[in-house]
Amino acid sequence: MQIERTDSKNLVVNGLPDGSRVIVDSANEKVYALNATAGAAWDACIGQTTLSKVAEDMRRISDPSITDELAQQAVQELQEKELVKTSGSFPKASRRAVLAGLGAVALPLVVSMTIGEQRALAQEARSNPIVSDDEFGDRPTAHVSHTSDVRL
Repeated sequence: MQIERTDSKNLVVNGLPDGSRVIVDSANEKVYALNATAGAAWDACIGQTTLSKVAEDMRRISDPSITDELAQQAVQELQEKELVKTSGSFPKASRRAVLAGLGAVALPLVVSMTIGEQRALAQEARSNPIVSDDEFGDRPTAHVSHTSDVRL
C-alpha cells in the first residue's frame, strides 16, 4: 500500500511546539486540528511512502513507543479527512490492538470544521465574556493601583 498527501498547494500548515498541527484548506474552506500523534503521521507522509515507513518515521519524529497499529489509525484518520490518499486497503487492526500498544501515546485525533463554523465560534467567544464581576458574588477582590507614587 502506498500513502501520500493529497494535493497540498491550497493547504497552510501551522506547526505548534507540542507537535500538533493546524491545517487550513482554503479551497474547501476547512480547518483541521491534528493532535501531536496525528501531526507526526502527517509529517511522515511528506512523500510517497508505506505504512511501515510512516510508523518508523512517527517513532523517530514523535515517540519510540508508537506501534504500527497506531500509525495505521493515524493514517486512516488523515485519509477520512482527505488529507492523505492511499492505494490499496489497510490490514485489519482491531481497536483492542491499537489500545494495547498505546502506553503513554495519545490516540491520533483529527478534527475538522469549515472556516465559517470556526469564524462563528470565534465570534461567539468574543461576544460572551468568560467571567463577569457578578459571578464571584461577595468574594474579596484585589485592586491594582496605577499611581506613580507607590514605594516598595
